[in-house]
This record gives sequence, C-alpha cells and structure tokens, in this order.
Amino acid sequence: MEKELFGTDGIRGVAGQPPLDLATVFAVGLSLGQLLRRKAARGNVILGEDTRESSHWIAETVAAGLQETAREVVGVGVITTPGLAYLTASENFAAGIMISASHNPYQDNGIKIIAATGFKLPEEDEMEITRQVCRMLGDGSAPQSYALSVPANPRLVNRYVDFLRRAAGPSWSLPGWKLILDCANGSASAIAKEVFSGYGLEVRFLGDRPNGQNINLHCGSLHMETLQEAVLREKADLGAALDGDADRALFVAANGHLVNGDGILWAASRSMREHGTLQGGAVVGTVMTNLGLEHALAREGLKLLRTPVGDKYVLDEMLRSGANLGGEQSGHIIFRDLATTGDGLLTVLQVLRLLAERKRPLEELVDGLKFFPQTIRNVRVREKAPLESLPQVIEQIQAGEKRLGSSGRLLVRYSGTESLVRVMVEAESAEEVEQVASAIARALEESLGAS
Repeated sequence: MEKELFGTDGIRGVAGQPPLDLATVFAVGLSLGQLLRRKAARGNVILGEDTRESSHWIAETVAAGLQETAREVVGVGVITTPGLAYLTASENFAAGIMISASHNPYQDNGIKIIAATGFKLPEEDEMEITRQVCRMLGDGSAPQSYALSVPANPRLVNRYVDFLRRAAGPSWSLPGWKLILDCANGSASAIAKEVFSGYGLEVRFLGDRPNGQNINLHCGSLHMETLQEAVLREKADLGAALDGDADRALFVAANGHLVNGDGILWAASRSMREHGTLQGGAVVGTVMTNLGLEHALAREGLKLLRTPVGDKYVLDEMLRSGANLGGEQSGHIIFRDLATTGDGLLTVLQVLRLLAERKRPLEELVDGLKFFPQTIRNVRVREKAPLESLPQVIEQIQAGEKRLGSSGRLLVRYSGTESLVRVMVEAESAEEVEQVASAIARALEESLGAS
C-alpha cells in the first residue's frame, strides 16, 4: 500500500492532482499529526518549501491538517531540504516537512517528511501514514481541508547558514578564484550569497531569480551545458550547479569538464584517507556508480559498497557499515560526520576547502579516475508493469548481459519519482554500450512506451 503514496523520495506528483490535491495533502498533515501523537513525540513541526508557485498553498494545507491534532507548526519559508533536515534535528522539532519536488519541473511538487533525528521518515511510518490517508479518503472521514497561514521565521534560516559556515571551517581561503554557482532558481537562491561571502572568492550567480515557474528550467544540475559554457567563457576556476531543493551539487572544472558525484567521492575519499578521517575502509555508492570508481578505490585499498538508487539507501548502508562518505552520481554527497543527508551547499564548500588545501584545480584532483563509458536511457512509460512480465524486454536484457560478460554492467529499473524506466549500461567499449542500451530501450518502448 505504501507504493500508492510514498516513492523513493517522499510523496511526489503534479501539484493539484492526486496525491497532491487538497484533500490528500490535508490528510497527510492530519495523519502525520496523529502518528506523532501516538508516539508521544514532543515538540513542534517545522515546515519549509522551495520556490515553486504551488509550494506555498501545499505548505498551508498540510499545516492545517497538522493543526487538527493540536500540533503547532513553525514555518521557515523558502529553505533547502538539507537545511530543513538540519534544523529539524538541531532545534529539537518532532518532525520536519519540506514541500519540494527537487529536480522536477515547476508543475510537479512533493512532500518530504523528516524524522526528529534529521533522517528521512522510516518506511514503517510512511506505511502507517499511507494507511491512514487511504482510510480517510476512502470512507470520507477526513475533515474539510483548509489553509493555515504560517509566518516564516528567518532566525531559523540564519542558524542553518551559520552551520554551513562552521562546517566549511575557518582556516582556508581562495583569493582571486572565480566561482560560478547555478542555484537552479530554487531554494538556494535565498541564502547562497550569504553562504559564500568571504573566503576571498569572486562569485557569480546563475539561476538565482526564481519566479515560481522557472525552477530547474534550463538551469541547475539537470542542464550542465549552461554552466559549462559560462565557466569557459568567463575563465572561471570552478563551476557548481545545484538542483531545485539544493540537496545535490555537480561541478565543472576550469577546463570545462563535468565532474559528477563519482568524481567528488574519489577526490574526497583520498583527502579524507590522508587526513585519517575516512571510516570503515569504504565509500558507499549505488548500483549506478561507475565501475571506474570501484576500480580506482580498489587500487587505494578501499571498497565500494553498492546500494539501490536513492540517497536514503546510501545513508542506510553508511549507518550499517560505519562508513562516513557516500553518495550518488547525481551529486547527492553525504558527509556523515557533518550532515544527515546530501547537502549541495555543504558539498560545494567542502570541494572549495579541498581545492584551497591542495592548491590545485579540480581537474587534477580527479586524476586517476578513469570512467567506463556509460549511458542512461530514460524511456517514458504508460504503466509500471513488472519487468519480468515482459518477454521481449527480458530477452534483450539477457542478450545484453551475455554480450557484456564480466567487462560491463547493465541495470534496468523504474524511476521512483517519475513515469520512467531507466536503462543503464556501462562497458569498456562506448559502441557496445550504445548498442546494448538501444536494444533494451526499443524493447521497452514497444512493450510499455507512452503514446
């Protein structure tokens, strides 16, 4: 039943349509309040949002549902998802709610619920909320939805900014360096200038003028070509791009080369190992992590521990194994000693500090990491039928696995947040990668492709 409401990153959909219609959003707030009451959880609930035009009414509706259980809601207005997670834990809130659809277009939105610990809500709690919401909507027992105005408390946002600057450390600077930061017209737009003031940096901002409809639009971590062009044109030393809620960061080196999350894990793991701070003798990645990183870490005597796609699975493995560095290609990097989740602003600060310590450009810090050719095909589908029920697809997957053998990998999986099936193929030969991926993608389009 939990699949009907929660995906891999909270509740997500088109704003105004189920599950983000007024009735369901109100029921989610009411159900969370009831869950906290049953658990005798103490404290208020903190509520934040990104810059989408729908975020405010969704926030006010979920707040009204919470108030039905006499749970006070404290608003912070526009903030990043990791900022909300930090404040939830550090300010002793019973839970946090972030209204955001991350990297999705502005028409979409989502509800992410954060536990009092600062971690994402446990799956058993998601299941209980789902059961309660389905019951309310099914039998008509949900009260009439309404909106609750929640004034923003800027003091709390300032505390998150102070945390970022403390976590960055006081003893470094990059005088004369030029950074171009793309805020994706999202949550980071509200605080980025304050976060990066000082450090001797010249900072130019892109995507820092949100209007409710331009979040992630031709900017941010989904459109790195914009940043690459700017870095080369302006001869910048580094470019960094965030997504809509700033829980991920991708980079462009001074030579225009893209550095994704695998590259940052490689640079950070070597630095942390040299400083004696890397724990567990391992780095945590996902099934999408490039084989090149696994091989490079092995040469250093380090393991790569793989998890399913999703930063919550990365964090689960980090907690289980004792590792304190993990992340995804997409730029979700978790520095477990500092944060409970991936934090794009924190990642940019950590990379800048690393550059200052080494006095070398980013392209040199990722030397030794040779990527296997990899492609990811996204096939839009009309339904998410079990892959094993599609003979044509299974035939092509098996043929691809046989062709790649031990020199490559392939993975076919449904997106947890969109109506897509993703086909990932990597191998030593780029031509082989494209041929295998194309064959599987064609089979998926013929079997499930959206009209």
